[in-house]
Amino acid sequence: MNFSDFLDYLLLGYNALVTQVASTVPASNGISHTSLPRQAVFPGPWEEYIKAPPDKSRIRPQRIFRTNGSVTNSEALVNWQDSSISTTLSPGGLVTLEFAENIAGLGKSHLALTYSESPKFADRLSDATTDRQERDLPLYLPIESTGEQCVRPEFVRGAFKYLTIYIPEIRPKRRDIWSENLLPSSNEAPDPRLNTHQKHLDLHNEMLHNDTRRISVSSLYINCTAFPSNPNPRAYTGYFSSSSSLLNRIWYSGAYTLQLTTIDPAEGSALIDFNRQVDNNTSPQGSWYSNFTIGNGTAVTTDGAKRDRMAYPGDMAIAVPGIAVSTYDMVAVRTALDSLFIRQYADGGLPYAGPPMGYNGEFSDTYHLHTLLGVWNYILFTNDVPWLQDHWGAYLQAFEHSLSKVDLTGLFHVTSNNDWLRPGMTGHNAEATSLMYHVLQLTYRLADEIVKDPYAKAQFGRWKSVGDRMERGMEILWCEESGLYGDNIGRRGCGGTEEALPQDGNSWVLISGIIANNSDRKLRISQNLRKRWTKYGAPATEFPNVISPFASSFELLAHCAAGNYDAAVELTELMWGYMLDGEGFTNSTCVEGYRIDGDIQYPAYWSSARNSHAHGWSTGPTMVLLTEILGVKLETPLGKKWTIAPHLTKWLKNVRGGFATRLGRFEVVLRRMKTHTLGRVEVLDIETPRGSEGKVVFGPAWDVPGGKSQYIKYLDHGSRVEMVMGKRMEEKDEELMEDEEWVEPEMEDWPVGVVDWKALEENYVSGP
Repeated sequence: MNFSDFLDYLLLGYNALVTQVASTVPASNGISHTSLPRQAVFPGPWEEYIKAPPDKSRIRPQRIFRTNGSVTNSEALVNWQDSSISTTLSPGGLVTLEFAENIAGLGKSHLALTYSESPKFADRLSDATTDRQERDLPLYLPIESTGEQCVRPEFVRGAFKYLTIYIPEIRPKRRDIWSENLLPSSNEAPDPRLNTHQKHLDLHNEMLHNDTRRISVSSLYINCTAFPSNPNPRAYTGYFSSSSSLLNRIWYSGAYTLQLTTIDPAEGSALIDFNRQVDNNTSPQGSWYSNFTIGNGTAVTTDGAKRDRMAYPGDMAIAVPGIAVSTYDMVAVRTALDSLFIRQYADGGLPYAGPPMGYNGEFSDTYHLHTLLGVWNYILFTNDVPWLQDHWGAYLQAFEHSLSKVDLTGLFHVTSNNDWLRPGMTGHNAEATSLMYHVLQLTYRLADEIVKDPYAKAQFGRWKSVGDRMERGMEILWCEESGLYGDNIGRRGCGGTEEALPQDGNSWVLISGIIANNSDRKLRISQNLRKRWTKYGAPATEFPNVISPFASSFELLAHCAAGNYDAAVELTELMWGYMLDGEGFTNSTCVEGYRIDGDIQYPAYWSSARNSHAHGWSTGPTMVLLTEILGVKLETPLGKKWTIAPHLTKWLKNVRGGFATRLGRFEVVLRRMKTHTLGRVEVLDIETPRGSEGKVVFGPAWDVPGGKSQYIKYLDHGSRVEMVMGKRMEEKDEELMEDEEWVEPEMEDWPVGVVDWKALEENYVSGP
């Protein structure tokens, strides 16, 4: 049987609507988040690091990873230029294909199809999307004719780097088969808030029969409809480049992860067991699909590409700024925020996550606050004031809901233990208090500078008194001997029976500015966090055995807030470098988390196969390298006012990068150089939109208008700085030359983390 042009649609199925894309925007102009440019805003040699494919409709496997059983001419699947050669499989024959990057998709055949992000699970079962069993079932689909075959979009596999195709030798049991026919639920009803019907899948009525036929495959490719906002996935609106090729790879792996986790809202939620509460599906245990509508719009940012494919606000705390400085797909952010506000509870609380959550009162105090933080980030990068005005009443209700939980201790009293699956989220908590303090400062600014709401301004005195109380209250959690804050009052506090000095809480103390006037303590916290590092990254001590790129993304921000930029770059290379080059990872995307000894198991799950290897909450370096190391910070929406405070750190010889908003381009280039007469210098070139204004902090602070300017810091002459306005970056200066004597320092060796096996089993989460 001929089997030509086997289609495997990526992430979002095959006919995603694209309504946001306009013609190419000249690089010198601003860009619109509702009409993305079709070409890169900053073209250059750094584009070699982009992971996204140049042609989304024809992604081919790169090599044969494994064959088994009766297979002939397997190489034809990767040597696809010669259409006269086909790969033939007989019953029992198996071929596993490896793609260049982590991807996603669909398929159709009487072959069995299995998918895996990690090479460790590239075999006759897929990796996992739920915790109901260790591995997901193969997808069995009948080939009904010769010619081009494809899988329906309901069976989108959110992410995979390895696709295994085989003909089963033994007839599968009925419970292992599910149909690609969509059967309407007997009590299906439209959700007026999402303006759609939820569909579910049911068991196939027929059994598979033993199949002794051979199947010939002449071609296999992927039609990628991920990141539906732009048909050119390489049209980045930001970039990063430095003397460290590893840092460059890390920045672009984060940007690519954020593309993979942006999906068509109609193809959300891989948690079919959780979906059952809403859509009444009867799909068997171990089956999988993604056809739950999670929002209104053309694109939505989610937590993970494979799973959960839902809008989680905690993930958005890291993902939204990363999206803003890489692809500017802010419409996907708006869709996610809408999906949360549309289900706001009567008491002002916001759902733990978007649909299918929000139907049964799911709530998290910290994720509720992350939603409010997401509003700030969305407005900061878009200036979508009409949207904010439409949601302002709901925002204030949500804000007051949280503010009321700051009691007389001055600490936030957590009433929900839901967070990022870590244990101990309860009581008077350091992370929640610091996050509340941060949201309070941002709410001041939204009310005063953007909405200009007289009612909200009238509350400023009351809000300030709560903020002052929180500053004092944090002292209750300070552990002087350890030089860090305890998790909460009681058993997880200083000297408690289960003392925890949390990575997330201590990071948020620094990020929030709640101890802004204590610079000595800030640096001490940063240094003490660094002392805990292991060979594979920074441990999240509040969650035993876990290395969390989510909490560590906050730690990157924390080191920068303490002025310890060296530690931020060092941790990025140590930890994210391991994610790119370590055994069992995709080497192209950012993983949800892993074990302290470097194993790919994420200790929240008993099945290692469930770990998500493309998770938005793990992309912190994509934001941090631009906003902290290059130091480009928007002070008002779109960057009408800005601050640029770059830090070359001891690790870099040169670094450059930028991003764009509707106002125009923000670009920074910082280089180590030498002069013939004055020795070592650092040369800083910046470009900001004309009509804007800001502050350049490079030694002294300079108030400058938008445009081009250059600054030279003479390191061998007291770090004296000269400024030249209007100088173009590309202009040559015969006095300046490369500093060939600079040598990158050696990275420190760190010990391998030791697994607490008892705690590992005790902290597995039970969920969908």
